[in-house]
Amino acid sequence: MSNLKNYLFTSESVSEGHPDKVSDRISDMVVDSYLTKDPFSRVACETLTTTNKVVLAGEIRGPEIKKDILIEKVRNCIKDIGYDQEGFTWKEATKVESHLHSQSTDIAMGVDSSGNKDEGAGDQGIMFGFACNETEELMPAPIHYSHKILRLMAEDRKSGKLKNIEPDSKSQVTFEYLDGKPSKIKSVVISSQHSQDVNQNQVRDLLRPYMLKSIPKNFLSDFNEDEFYVNPTGNFVIGGPDGDCGLTGRKIIVDTYGGAAPHGGGAFSGKDPTKVDRSAAYAARYIAKNIVASKISDKCLIQLAYAIGVSKPLSIYVDLFDKDLDKNKFVVEKINENFDLSPRGIREMLNLNKPIYEKTSAYGHFGRMPEDNGSFSWEKTNKIDIFSK
Repeated sequence: MSNLKNYLFTSESVSEGHPDKVSDRISDMVVDSYLTKDPFSRVACETLTTTNKVVLAGEIRGPEIKKDILIEKVRNCIKDIGYDQEGFTWKEATKVESHLHSQSTDIAMGVDSSGNKDEGAGDQGIMFGFACNETEELMPAPIHYSHKILRLMAEDRKSGKLKNIEPDSKSQVTFEYLDGKPSKIKSVVISSQHSQDVNQNQVRDLLRPYMLKSIPKNFLSDFNEDEFYVNPTGNFVIGGPDGDCGLTGRKIIVDTYGGAAPHGGGAFSGKDPTKVDRSAAYAARYIAKNIVASKISDKCLIQLAYAIGVSKPLSIYVDLFDKDLDKNKFVVEKINENFDLSPRGIREMLNLNKPIYEKTSAYGHFGRMPEDNGSFSWEKTNKIDIFSK
């Protein structure tokens, strides 16, 4: 894609009520529950959601949390998302099973620090970080505006301002790029679960304002209304886990850059911050964002690679997309000098041993505002000076 100057590019987002996102939310709630009791808990939690059933499975090393307390928290997640339907509800009609058990001693042995050995990575793998100056948040425009549409819809749905729209929604935004920069919107798709009280035209009228509110006017200047698609299949009353089974970790492109950058393949949700799938992807985004924020390049891609039980990354790859080899070498040197990219170093640098993950589970892990409680610390641009020539 980087060799093309003029092209169309599309990204999609899904709401917190999408079945896979319900699963991500529950898995991250489990992570936060254990980190609240012990910041060094080890958690790998997968969640399945389907018609009136939620199943938790995975490995834990940490304090005991009674099963009925976790089940109550699962119900609170479902209630907050907004599900109280015949096929999926926060109430007793939905059965919740927990099959969480102790972490494998073989994994623990490879990952734990001991003697002169620093803590190793929890698995092998590759992680990518990306940033570009298409938006103020230094995110690619298509995924940024796809998220924003659904986030605003959810806020109004939960406050009662948006009626007859249910929790399960998807959006998709296609940009036309000219000379490598987003120039205008080509098409927008919003599919949303709705009550039986509204028809197709009413749903369209309810959702159009969220497209207009989310996307800057300059991108919509000559937008063709025929390219605004709402519930293209017609009816969308049965939705959420009742309409489609949900699993943790199935929306990894939605979680990251909407396909505008490569993905290492590892999901984030349900994993504690010792897992490099999560923490190293956050670190790579942190570095890439600070590089672009320093204005030495318009965009930046970083790849990190790890081996299980080995502390330091096996490789660091940087692409600034401008063929300036001296600048690239300078950036790699600065990363090596200033960032400890071991699992422990990343956690300490970004202060990740906190219960800050449940809110990452919808509307993207990147392009969010850092918060006082430590959430989204990887979105700070406090390392610009390192890269400013």
